[in-house]
Amino acid sequence: MTVQTHRWVADVVIVGGGLAGLCAAVTAAEGGLDVIVLEKTDSNGGSSAMSGGCLAFAGSELQEAQGIEDSEELLLQDLIAVGKGECDEAVARAYTRNQLATYRWLLDQGVVFLPVIEAASGQSVPRVHNVDPADMIRQLERVAGASKRISLRQNVAAKRLLRDGAHVTGVICEAADGDINCLATHGVILASGGFVHDRDLVHRFAPQYDEAVFIGGEGNTGDGLRMARALGADIRDMPYIKGTFGKHPLDETNHHACLAVYKGAIAVNQEGRRYVDESISYKLLGDACMEQPYSVTYQILDADIMRSGENRVRILDFERRLEEGLFLEADSLEQLARMIEVPCDAFLSEIAAYNSAVEAGELPAFGRRHLVHNHGALTPIRTAPFYAYPSTAAVFGTYCGLCVDEDMRVRDVFGEIIPALYAAGEVVGGLHGAAYMTGSALGKAAIFGQVAARSVIAGTETADRCGGQE
Repeated sequence: MTVQTHRWVADVVIVGGGLAGLCAAVTAAEGGLDVIVLEKTDSNGGSSAMSGGCLAFAGSELQEAQGIEDSEELLLQDLIAVGKGECDEAVARAYTRNQLATYRWLLDQGVVFLPVIEAASGQSVPRVHNVDPADMIRQLERVAGASKRISLRQNVAAKRLLRDGAHVTGVICEAADGDINCLATHGVILASGGFVHDRDLVHRFAPQYDEAVFIGGEGNTGDGLRMARALGADIRDMPYIKGTFGKHPLDETNHHACLAVYKGAIAVNQEGRRYVDESISYKLLGDACMEQPYSVTYQILDADIMRSGENRVRILDFERRLEEGLFLEADSLEQLARMIEVPCDAFLSEIAAYNSAVEAGELPAFGRRHLVHNHGALTPIRTAPFYAYPSTAAVFGTYCGLCVDEDMRVRDVFGEIIPALYAAGEVVGGLHGAAYMTGSALGKAAIFGQVAARSVIAGTETADRCGGQE
């Protein structure tokens, strides 16, 4: 029996229908290219649609309207600092150089942004531009669907990259009606996400997260990473896979972290003791949490902190979590200690020491100075009722991946460009380094999707000027 192989052809083939893939597709179509987007699941969006909806932009009109002074250079400094100098500066500069244009482009596509929020990790000034992530994906889908140049193909799994000599020429795919050779005359963009749903890969690079909760698009199994590595692509930042602190360990209905610590809560372990500066990146908080007994700790807050939540931001929507029964509530700290089964004397002593330092204007243990990063004044935990939010670390994204240059061209292990192969979004390594700035993952999906598409367009124009010879 002969298995029929179908054949599709476009100027550019994009693997993955999340934010990076959709931004790349619309940008490429605007540049006059015909596009095929391959999505292995039955719906677009991937991890982007499940995210907290935070994008990090600097110098926007939204910031200006709120009196926030920010700049491309300050954003770059923050990215390098929060990444502990481990990021690829060329990739970070690609982010900062293109971010404001991408923000305005998203506005032009009909994406709606809420006011900038303050409670964000790794930012010298507030720069989280918040969206409803599912609405953003739906809007970009509408734009893509209205373009005669874009074909969105779902339930099509990319398996291998095709090459002619050194050049990548397409993708071998698997669909319901057989194998497909999806040919790309000008380039392939890998926007396939990370690998949160491949526990073997996670264990290989970050065994300390074997017991973590894993949340992300169901298609995030490392396909793009494997396909590129098969051609010799280099990878980076793999040791820095990190979980996000604040995921309820028992709740399977809410896929988001709760970060009451960024409004003044403290984090205590099973011994009733604080163990970390709660203002640091929630990725580093995730590392610290995983080192505690049973990898589960508690965010402790009072009525004043509960009221300070922001219902328009998922990670700060405390009232909704309370309504869902995810917070434990008590009339006294003694009762709360019994409810979470920690040693009462140690717990009370820890909170008393923290409150005393805050009220005296002194640094509490672990050197906490602010609510989050450099923002917000600490407050004592004194006003009943009191609350505890059980918390572990959840791996929402792998934040590492392929080595690329500033134009999102994939590099091999010798640092050479793999011709006609590009990457965007979570599959890209080099931006985050050792830690993570709030909004930079979703930001890099949109920004690098655009950058990759523009690079394909530029390569096409160069080939045309040279009579088809690169």
